[in-house]
Amino acid sequence: MSKRRTFTEEFKTMIAELVASGQSVKEVSREYSLSETAVRNWSKKKAPIKTEEGTISLEEINRIRKENARLKEENEILKKAMAIFTKKQIQI
Repeated sequence: MSKRRTFTEEFKTMIAELVASGQSVKEVSREYSLSETAVRNWSKKKAPIKTEEGTISLEEINRIRKENARLKEENEILKKAMAIFTKKQIQI
């Protein structure tokens, strides 16, 4: 059984930039001994998406979504805590 290789984010970004600059997925995957699927996936995640305000990558969108979910959860916890403290103050 072969050991699964791991790659740094910098390496993945470099590979995605090579594809974005015009090299084919097949060329890049062959040159760096990577699967075409990995190169395609990294390119997709790192590719800039044009918006009205500029550009953003799918990776950045996913990071923002995670942060948004975390903040929503924290907000719900604070709301529940406020409700508990408000009830306790009314009873005093």
